[in-house]
Amino acid sequence: MSNISYRAIQQTLASLSIPTDAPVIVHTSLSAIGRIQGGPDTVIGALLNRFNSVMMPAFTYQTMIVPETGPDENGIHYASGKDLNRMAIPFTPDLPVDKWMGITAAAMQTYPLSYRSKHPILSFSGVHVEQGLSAQTLDAPLMPLEWLWKRNGWVLLMGVNHSVNTSIHLAEKIAGRTGFTRWAIQGDKIVTCSHFPGCSSGFNEAAGLLDGISTQVPLGDSQIIALPLQAMIEILSLYLQQHPAKLLCKDPYCQRCQEYRRRYGGH
Repeated sequence: MSNISYRAIQQTLASLSIPTDAPVIVHTSLSAIGRIQGGPDTVIGALLNRFNSVMMPAFTYQTMIVPETGPDENGIHYASGKDLNRMAIPFTPDLPVDKWMGITAAAMQTYPLSYRSKHPILSFSGVHVEQGLSAQTLDAPLMPLEWLWKRNGWVLLMGVNHSVNTSIHLAEKIAGRTGFTRWAIQGDKIVTCSHFPGCSSGFNEAAGLLDGISTQVPLGDSQIIALPLQAMIEILSLYLQQHPAKLLCKDPYCQRCQEYRRRYGGH
């Protein structure tokens, strides 16, 4: 297993030739990259040394509940979450991120000067991205991504592939895919979260479409994939307009992807 230094990460990030004033959204898996001296704080420190503005997901699926009834064609089995509902945790600004986000996203949540948005399921956190995070609402969960998109932001996939590339949901939205309704506990009440995005497990199908704009550099036992957000959104939104049932997962039990197939005629 590689033993990676702060300096090595800095040099790798510099080799991407991304403007330092471009905001970046970062998805990481340190276990895929190797042993990093100093752990996730080293990664975040290197990112902030290179880029002025850094954002990461801080999602908290443990706040979600499933009601007895709800709107039709919503990609969900109602009255199916009674046991999980009893274990649901109310969202608070200091609620730990879901473990599937990784230890770097968890560290960013509590990093000095880091700000976190207030969406009870799909919050983001980061440094010098407060304007974008403050724009997020229950009805507009993708606003932080739109903020990045309008400011020539970049996506960095560090040791992960496009199945965790949250920004592809923005391409779905622009292409006309409507989201779903979900519910979560926030404080002492249940809130409705509109325009909840679909499943991302099928997003790695996009890799070939994005080869022409992707930069890949090795880091430890894996690699960093860097993509300019505006070009990525343009390519994938056009692709989804032409092929609306693409970028869906193969799991026959995935209710959101099956609902999209029903809507758009996929098989």
